[in-house]
Amino acid sequence: MMSDKPLLSNLSVLSLEQATTLPFLTQRLARDGMRVIRIEAPGRGDPNRYVGRNVLDEEGMNSYFLPNNSGKQAITLNLAEVEGRSILHQLIDRLRVDIFATNNRPSSYQKLGIDYDTLKSIRPDIIWLGITGFGPDYDEAAYDPVLQARSGWMELTGDLDGLPYVFGLPMVDLGAAEHAYGAVMKALYRRALNGEGSRIDISMFHSAAQWMINPLMLTALGEPVTRRGNTHQFFAPVSVYPTRDGFVYIAVGNDRQWDALTKLSGFELLADEKYQRNAGRIAAVAQLNDRMTDCTRNFTTVDLITTLNQIGVPVAKVNTLNDVLNEPLLHADFARAKDSRTSIEVVLSPIAEVSADRVSELSFPPRLGEHNAVIYGEALGLDQEQIHALKNRGII
Repeated sequence: MMSDKPLLSNLSVLSLEQATTLPFLTQRLARDGMRVIRIEAPGRGDPNRYVGRNVLDEEGMNSYFLPNNSGKQAITLNLAEVEGRSILHQLIDRLRVDIFATNNRPSSYQKLGIDYDTLKSIRPDIIWLGITGFGPDYDEAAYDPVLQARSGWMELTGDLDGLPYVFGLPMVDLGAAEHAYGAVMKALYRRALNGEGSRIDISMFHSAAQWMINPLMLTALGEPVTRRGNTHQFFAPVSVYPTRDGFVYIAVGNDRQWDALTKLSGFELLADEKYQRNAGRIAAVAQLNDRMTDCTRNFTTVDLITTLNQIGVPVAKVNTLNDVLNEPLLHADFARAKDSRTSIEVVLSPIAEVSADRVSELSFPPRLGEHNAVIYGEALGLDQEQIHALKNRGII
């Protein structure tokens, strides 16, 4: 008989996290059903709590913090103090923590008592994860745009004759989290087979470079690759085109699609012999895009999308974020995180085959130290007076 609980609901995660990359990962683990407890320093905690608008009219719960932190519990703990480190080690033991994660800089591991060897001595089968800018042997600070610049992403983003641009999302943060997720799942499988724990080190720089395998290999082979605005280096026409009431992105990926496009009413003048093959279209891409624009601006967005879909040419409206929120295909992938005061929606994983293992309702993003009493009471048997004393001493 199958359980109605998510497959991974028996696992617990303790995460010393801040910023974006690790909170994004641990929220995904929470959506898988794991118990995720985030650790923050007493006082102000994660700096992201104070970024963005104060949409809840509540200290430390600003808008930028909310999206990546639903479904978690939160405690405060001062790991700069010996007593704080001792409490952490007791939590590792008594909560039977399966996964410990941190995105602190490597130089702080031993000082905070969170290094793999120390935690492994407490829980031999623990899965330890560290996400850093450049790997455990390098202590440089790193933010997503800095890594986009260093890994070559910005060289590929923007117009050819313009400035390099940063990507519109923190994709290095998100990509490193995705690589970490796969590594954690592999480590869990290994532990299930032989009972062994693992140390996982994720370098955000190496993660970003791995996404660059095509342009880096092409460059090594002598094929120049650089930014091209909305066009594609190897296929045409591929770009954003205006309609009577908006914009669409059209991607013609082969000669058959091009031939079908030129047979449409309103596109007949594009049936030029020099455009018959993709190589000819690439050679004259600027002129071709001007002629495409002359055609597309005569259609409404809906009519153009309908027409191109009928002949199998990939096309999409350039949606606003509000359009995406109202996208019918995503409605089943939203989970609501409820609170006594308000609620927010979180996009879930789109992996349909494991949809039965997803958590459909998440707890609201936690206030700073919101679960101190619950966690310290459960794991260490501390009462309110003892917890209050720890708070007064600056330990929690």
